[in-house]
Amino acid sequence: MDALDVARWQFGVTTVYHFLFVPLTIGLSVLVAILQTRWHRTGDEKYLKLTKFYGKLFLINFAMGVVTGIVQEFQFGMNWSDYSRFVGDIFGAPLAIEALVAFFLESTFIGLWIFGWDRLPKRLHLASIWAAAIGTNLSAYFILAANSFMQNPVGYRINPDTGRAELTDFVAVLTNKVALITFPHTIAGSFLVAGSLLVAVAVWHLIRNRDSADTPAYRFAAKFGSWVTLVAAFAVVVTGDIQGKIMTQVQPMKMAAAEGLYETESPASFSVLTVGSLDGTRELFAIKIPYLLSYLGTGDPEGTVQGINDLQAQYASQYGAGSYTPIIPVTYWSFRFMIAFGLAAAAIALLVLWTHRKGRTPTNRWLLRAALAMPILPLLANSFGWIFTEMGRQPWIVFGEMLTRDGVSRSVSLTEVLTSFTAFTLIYATLAVIEVKLLLRYAKAGVPDVSDEHPIDDTHDDAERPLAFAY
Repeated sequence: MDALDVARWQFGVTTVYHFLFVPLTIGLSVLVAILQTRWHRTGDEKYLKLTKFYGKLFLINFAMGVVTGIVQEFQFGMNWSDYSRFVGDIFGAPLAIEALVAFFLESTFIGLWIFGWDRLPKRLHLASIWAAAIGTNLSAYFILAANSFMQNPVGYRINPDTGRAELTDFVAVLTNKVALITFPHTIAGSFLVAGSLLVAVAVWHLIRNRDSADTPAYRFAAKFGSWVTLVAAFAVVVTGDIQGKIMTQVQPMKMAAAEGLYETESPASFSVLTVGSLDGTRELFAIKIPYLLSYLGTGDPEGTVQGINDLQAQYASQYGAGSYTPIIPVTYWSFRFMIAFGLAAAAIALLVLWTHRKGRTPTNRWLLRAALAMPILPLLANSFGWIFTEMGRQPWIVFGEMLTRDGVSRSVSLTEVLTSFTAFTLIYATLAVIEVKLLLRYAKAGVPDVSDEHPIDDTHDDAERPLAFAY
């Protein structure tokens, strides 16, 4: 083990841990805004209760996401300084905009939303949560644009004097075809998580507190969350199909590794199950669906999909001697876990809708267990999706331009990286316990009592409003 190995483990653990909070923040910000909009338009108290209830869970998750995200970005300068030096001009541009524009918009209006209850006019307060939700999604786009450059470098040139990548077309970076499809795919996955959380909490209260006065609110949350989950699952499938075709164009090795396809095939079969050799160099046994991989990769059932062995020979000739094959078992199984966990969440959402048909209220304890698993399933799907995305790009840190081994900080020793990795892991474990306890505590508490709340009406004139907002 050397500093490179530990630095990769540290970044991987930090990224996966951080992304446990990201999809819930992205999806829940919009769902809370929708719930508040329903309250604003109908005046129905149940929507206000749900807004405050799920809004509190959103804020807990948002705070944790901010902390872990900042630490993640620090690693570019700490453990990956050679990478930052090489592509800092390009990679830093969308990240800077994300911090100065999107995150500023997001954090400012979240603050207004938190402290604006009973102080801001209803319309202005509603606008603040929508602005925060827009900022959250914009933040995701700029970060994904930076990541997409690593997958498919565009809009740059290599300076022959400095050996650094320099930005030549920022619009090309922002409109990278990988970013344009990765963004909706990621957003759909985020709504899959957020919808599942709505369902899990609502079903728990419906089954545990069957005679509660808040049953109508929980019934709406369960059905609304289920529909969000199903629509999001459909969107994930559609965008994932498009993403697979683009991946075949720009990173054919990743597609081949996802399917354990060693030899070029035309037409190519989709692998339902493949057993390979221990070293991951050849296929031993496989169950396949004819023509499906060709369609998924090229849109043509007779299309050609390049295999691992041919691509390895091609890259060795193009980039020099060495292995350009990712770890096949990791890419193969992470791709399938991503799909399986996402579909499982959608199946439970269908079951929840079925139990609510004709005004019924669910009572089955097995449904409760399944519903409680719902938020975990899409979180795992998202995590395995990113593991596949990043591990499938290996051994490149910037595809075709920089190998991962060349991006690590040369001045950082194994002891230093190992120390920081251990410290971060222990801190993250502690934060995870705090996060889970807070979420469970407030989720179990149920929707708040809002009967005594009197929000400021938009029709009040300035003389009737608090002095702080009279200007």
